[in-house]
Amino acid sequence: FEIDSIVNFAAESHVDRSISSAMPFAHTNFLGLTNLLEGFRDFCKGRFIQISTDEVYGSVSQGSWSEDRPLSPNSPYSASKAGADLMALAFARTYNIDICITRSSNNYGPRQFPEKVIPLFVTNLIDGKKVPLYGQGLNIRDWIHVTDNCRAIKLVFEHGKSGEIYNIGGGLELSNLELTKLILSEFNKPIDFIERVADRAGHDFRYSVDDQKIRKELGFSSAYSFEVGLKETITWYKENENWWRPLK
Repeated sequence: FEIDSIVNFAAESHVDRSISSAMPFAHTNFLGLTNLLEGFRDFCKGRFIQISTDEVYGSVSQGSWSEDRPLSPNSPYSASKAGADLMALAFARTYNIDICITRSSNNYGPRQFPEKVIPLFVTNLIDGKKVPLYGQGLNIRDWIHVTDNCRAIKLVFEHGKSGEIYNIGGGLELSNLELTKLILSEFNKPIDFIERVADRAGHDFRYSVDDQKIRKELGFSSAYSFEVGLKETITWYKENENWWRPLK
């Protein structure tokens, strides 16, 4: 069979596991991407989309990152993704390959592995367990529904400019404590269902992307409100225990 284009979602993506063992992240996220690029260079004539993350920019206390912000990753996970981005851009320039990079904020939605914060908390509450919250829960993340992210990636694939990077934001920043309270509210659980745990090593305080480029140049807009998306996500996990329970 022939391969025309590649959209590379493949990655080790859980920051906690990258702190415990960085090598799988370097192997999959950087070396795996390089292997794909070499095959693409030799055998494909279409477009390569590298799916990256807002975490490559590092933490920001105020304002939002634009695509030209220098990379400053702080975890083994984000460092491996930053290295992959640089390799993708190097291939684009060296071999004149049609490559675009997307950097999205935190995704949520159905079928997300239960080690991630929203499915972890939701599945814990389904089982009547408490939810583990890092430190004081003041770290801030921007949230985008996975369907919106995929719509944005499709726009980049079809209409993005070769060699360009596109930030994809959800437009809703929440502290981890605010997020936790919203999830608890959906289950009618009191605040004492929060279990305080030691903070993550090197925990970035805040991520925030400026995504005006994809909104203005490609016409992207979010379709999901967080309220609706969170309710639908919780319902999915309630109705699909046979999917997540073996993983957990």
